[in-house]
Amino acid sequence: MAVNLASKYSPVVAERFRTTSLTNIAFNEDYDFLGVDTVNIYSIDNMPMNNYTRNGLQRYGTPAEIEDTVQTLTLTQDRSFTGIIDQGNAMESMYVRRAGEAVVRQIDERANPEIDTYRLTRFVAATPTGGINSTPPTTTNAYSLFLEGQQYLGNNLVPQLGRVAFVSYSFLSMLKLDSAFVGMGNSSQISLVNGELGRVDGVPIIPLPEAYFPANVNMILVHPSIAIAPITIADLHIHVNPPGISGVLLEGRFRYDAFILAARNTGIYVLQS
Repeated sequence: MAVNLASKYSPVVAERFRTTSLTNIAFNEDYDFLGVDTVNIYSIDNMPMNNYTRNGLQRYGTPAEIEDTVQTLTLTQDRSFTGIIDQGNAMESMYVRRAGEAVVRQIDERANPEIDTYRLTRFVAATPTGGINSTPPTTTNAYSLFLEGQQYLGNNLVPQLGRVAFVSYSFLSMLKLDSAFVGMGNSSQISLVNGELGRVDGVPIIPLPEAYFPANVNMILVHPSIAIAPITIADLHIHVNPPGISGVLLEGRFRYDAFILAARNTGIYVLQS
């Protein structure tokens, strides 16, 4: 890659657009990965309902041992970055290369988008067949497709409160142009904290770039109780004049993953045309 030394350049850096993580709202923190890379999660089966009998020794039915299943979750993502700001290059480019800003830029432009993209991929991969709608969205059916997702989650006893919808900007545009949505959805509320851009049927709408979604996915409707996204290592280092380098060495490492609880995967609805 080129290193451009300045004879006369503006000290104001033309920054690219950047973003914070926009998917944290869809995950819970019920499970602790601190100090380990694998967690075993138990799901306890329920018991059948019987007709009560007023005589005999098994009036409540025939008792059986309550069974369980175990889901083993192991972290798979161990990502890193590194770079050098040579002291000479920094001086001769009017010090536009600043270590702290470079680290923030790396997190906002590379790490956060990569983590968000990975999480959405995991949601889609874990969605059961019944939770995938392959109907192509249009300006006449976008709202009804969203409501079908609400219906699917409701029929699977997923709590109404807390649901969140990640949508592509193309789907958001179709939703806004759907005449059935006009006057029904509330798209006036804006939250700068989690990227929320209004609510539809009480559900926060989080628009994301098309590139974040798996191929042909337009919307992912989820409830945070079904998923966890541990980040066990988030190390950032700025080494000044380390051995062999006159300047600054930048290093970072992220150990993370995203898991969908098998017992709750009916809490995902995906619109994939």
